[in-house]
Formats: sequence, C-alpha cells, structure tokens
Amino acid sequence: MDIATIIGLVLCVALMVFGITYKDGGFNFTLLNNFIDIPSVLITIGGTFMCVLASNPLKGFIDGLKSATMVLKVTNYDETAIIRQIIDLSNVARKEGLLALEESANSLEDEFMKKGILLIVDGTDPELVRNILETELVNIDVRHKKNVNFWKTIGAMGPAWGMIGTLIGLINMLKDLSDPDSIGPNMSVALITTLYGSVLANWLSAPLASKMGLNNDAEIMMKEVMIEGLLSIQAGENPRVIEEKLKSFLAPAVRNSMTEGEGEGNG
Repeated sequence: MDIATIIGLVLCVALMVFGITYKDGGFNFTLLNNFIDIPSVLITIGGTFMCVLASNPLKGFIDGLKSATMVLKVTNYDETAIIRQIIDLSNVARKEGLLALEESANSLEDEFMKKGILLIVDGTDPELVRNILETELVNIDVRHKKNVNFWKTIGAMGPAWGMIGTLIGLINMLKDLSDPDSIGPNMSVALITTLYGSVLANWLSAPLASKMGLNNDAEIMMKEVMIEGLLSIQAGENPRVIEEKLKSFLAPAVRNSMTEGEGEGNG
C-alpha cells in the first residue's frame, strides 16, 4: 500500500477534527455534532456524485469510483533499473543475436517490454514496432486520464453543489426572519454544505487526481524509455551508446548517481 497517501488523508481528517474539537486548552468532541447535517450531506455529496453519474455512462462511473483504489497501490518505477535491464538485453543481442532475446523475454514481468521484444524477435519492421508500442502507450495514457478527469470533475462539482446547498439554506432562513432565534442555526446549516463541498474537493478528489496524474506520468516515461531502448537494440547500436541515449530521460541528479553506482560496481 502507498503509505504516503494513507497518512496524508488520515492526517487531514485528524487536523480537521482537532480544529473543530479543541477549545480552551481541551477537547470537546460534542462540537462535532455541529458539523453533521444529513440534508446537507444529501445535497452536496449526493448531488455531486449524481451529477457525475449523469456525465458518464454507468460503467464509466463505476470504473471511476473503483480507480480510487489505484492510488493505494505502491508504484515503483525505477528508471535506473529499467535502463540497466535494457543494457543487459542489448549485450545479449550483441553477443548472441536478436533471436536470443526470446528466452530473456520469458523472464520479464513487464508485459509492455515483453511485447516489444517478441515483436523484434519476430523480425517486425522497426517503424511498425514503434507504431504498435506507441499506439498502446497512447491508449494507456487515455485510460489513465479518464480516471484523473473523473476525480477532477468531482472536485469541480463538490464546491458547486455546496454552494447550491448554501443558497437553499439561505432561502429557508430568509423565509423565517420573523424568528430571530432561528437565524443563527439556519445560517450554520446553510454554511455546512459549502464546507462539505470544499472538503470533498480538497481532501478527496484533488489528492486522488494529483496522485493518479503523477503515477501516469511516471509510467508513460518508463514506457518511452523502453521503446527507445528496444528500437536501439533492434538497430544494433552499441550498448554504451544506448545507455547514454536512455540516460537523457533521467534528471541530472539521478543520472549522476547511476554513473557513480556503475563506477563503484566496476571498482
């Protein structure tokens, strides 16, 4: 599990509870009752998700909700490990020929890289290999961005429906101005919907969309490295040249640490 996501979400709730209940040097948890209002939940949370449902096919809506579990999975995209793996494959191809890569492909866990190697082993034209892999890459990006946009939509709808709930509450309050004692409680209930909408947008949907976007960018970059590396192997380029080419995808700090690691290994 991605512990950073869990810690972040849990601590957000803890800090809100702290801010609500801490008073005069102590905690008064009964104050939480002031922030619970079922009609406001139905208007804000229910209205947001039903509006998103209306914007998507049923399957897309269900898939979007399920995508929340994706951010809880640890995604370990080790750029240097991928590059070293490609260099190892290039050494095999250089010494034993491209057909020898088929055996190496069977031990790979990444299906994308395995697919590229098998295309090369089958003697597929390099331009066709690139087109096939890049088409798959584009479709991966599209699928991931559907989930990102799903949660961004929730983030946009939440505050809007919170404002709708606030307006409903204000209208009811203004209809009952003859009773001064009801103004304070009615105003409080009216503002709760805005709070719910802001929490939904900034506590849940924004972090989920951001984490999904970061994971997608990292995966896309890794697969771009694989495409360039595999095509370089197919072209018969020197492993050292391939390594330098693939290092260009890395940040300077990562590139330097990889070079230092190789120097220590050689020593």
